[in-house]
Amino acid sequence: MKNIFYKLVTACLLLVISSACNDEFLERYPLDQVTNGTFWNSENDLAVYNNSIYNLVRNDIDVPILMGHHDGFNSHFSSIWFQDEFADNMAPRAPRHTRFQQLRAGKHNVPSNPEWFGYRGWNFVRAINVGLDNYDRASIPQAAKDKYIAEARLFRGWFYAEKVTKFGDVPFVERELNIDSEELFAARTPRKEAMEKVLADLNFASEKLPNNWGDGNAPGRLNRWCALLVKARVCLFEGTFQKYHGGSDADMWLQEAEKASKELIDNGPYQLYSTGDPANDYNAYHHVLDLTGNPEVMAWRKYKLGVFTNHVQAYFSYSGGASKSMVEDYLCSDGLPITTSPLYKGDDNFEDLFENRDPRLRQTVLHPADTEKYKYDRADGRTYPKLEGNEGGGMKTTTGYHIIKHYNADDLIGKAYNTAESPAIILRFAEALLIYAEAKAELGTITQADLDLSINKLRDRVAMPHLEMGNIPVDPRYTSDGISPLIAEIRRERRVEMFMEGLRYTDLLRWKQGKKLTQPTMGMRWDAAAEARFGKTTMGTSVDPQSGKTYIDVYKGTDWAVPVFDESKHYLWPIPLNTLAQNPAIEQNPGWD
Repeated sequence: MKNIFYKLVTACLLLVISSACNDEFLERYPLDQVTNGTFWNSENDLAVYNNSIYNLVRNDIDVPILMGHHDGFNSHFSSIWFQDEFADNMAPRAPRHTRFQQLRAGKHNVPSNPEWFGYRGWNFVRAINVGLDNYDRASIPQAAKDKYIAEARLFRGWFYAEKVTKFGDVPFVERELNIDSEELFAARTPRKEAMEKVLADLNFASEKLPNNWGDGNAPGRLNRWCALLVKARVCLFEGTFQKYHGGSDADMWLQEAEKASKELIDNGPYQLYSTGDPANDYNAYHHVLDLTGNPEVMAWRKYKLGVFTNHVQAYFSYSGGASKSMVEDYLCSDGLPITTSPLYKGDDNFEDLFENRDPRLRQTVLHPADTEKYKYDRADGRTYPKLEGNEGGGMKTTTGYHIIKHYNADDLIGKAYNTAESPAIILRFAEALLIYAEAKAELGTITQADLDLSINKLRDRVAMPHLEMGNIPVDPRYTSDGISPLIAEIRRERRVEMFMEGLRYTDLLRWKQGKKLTQPTMGMRWDAAAEARFGKTTMGTSVDPQSGKTYIDVYKGTDWAVPVFDESKHYLWPIPLNTLAQNPAIEQNPGWD
């Protein structure tokens, strides 16, 4: 154990040494200590070095790919759970979440310095490239080297793909740089070229990583199946982005997404978690502390008291709650949308929302009758829902739709601040099913057998009717999106299944559906009867022009009350001013000058 610890410290030291970029300094490094010239010998050396890369990737603020819950205080915003706040699924108003509100409303400006999840984390790439320049020095079989090369290239490809989703062109660097490297003052690599390099990295990773590292997913290293899911996710993004924004290679990327997801579905060791209990199986494993052995969870981040902890549960109310738009996207139990189903009971009475609906709704949003079941807000015994401004304490929301999907009172009760251990699910098998269905549908090659292999397996878990090729419902709310009813339903399934798992914002970007961010963010039905039942609220209200009914209007009276989305610039984030000043060859993204 001491030797492993020493090696890990040495690997971290090598990152610092490699940053010095001074050959004379390296030559004078003490001969009785491990140096870059003596380190890269055994397979254990390569494993230890890659352990240091795993340590760097825990910094979700700089490297937002293996998103978990950032350690310590910053877990209150830098968590995979809160990424949907950039989009239309959630409705935060907490001051510490202003950046989410600002970007959601299209009111963000060119920053002076890189912001959270933004134009930063380049030291991570440097660390990867240091390894890639040295792995081959080890005197071990090539197959053993390839495992660690593949691990590093998976991280590099994933990192750059994430940067492309936000900034388009990126400074793609494939070697260790020094102070004289011309790449330091080069222009950004064009998106097409960068994504070709990303695909090469992900292909290598999905071919050379082992199927199993022998760690029992407790949790462990990313394996080949994880690489396939990352590749499928990245390829689906690029394929649909090119299709809807204009590009010449959309079909190629979609075909790669299809192939990667299909290989995982057909040959991988994963399956949906299901015990035959549709009223609980969807969220049952989202609010437990140990996911070891779960058949659906492919990659997750573990937290342990005294080692690595968070406080995401304590700050759950920062999410604001689910939006009305989100709640209304759950189908009725007959498989029809609320706009056409005779089973929909309306929302005049809060509990009616849950009647005859997809069971995932009640496993995502708190039903008043379930407060005791979930020991909501530490089993405080209060009546829910509660809105901001309600008297009597308790956990408050901005919408009335308390999120219950990940809630775990046992990770709160009796625990001090920042000692919680709620895990973060990073990759799960359900996403592969959704990617496969969407890629096939976008290619125009989907069949009923494909739906049965993918979407309908998700519906089987919650006892919902199958999606049938000859009987696709048409939701009038989505007829103006310029897509087929089938694609609309697959997108709806993705939104419902993957709620609060960090995908909604990038989905809207790739689908060119930024207009959805201009719709006011609404909450629960609000009238005299609701006020009499739940008490007065400080939240504003507005009348829905279509129904004539009054609802909570989350951002009324705030700076975010009238959201905008500029189609000419808001699909990309702006480059920080200090980056432009340091390298004149880097140009600002369109519309941000």
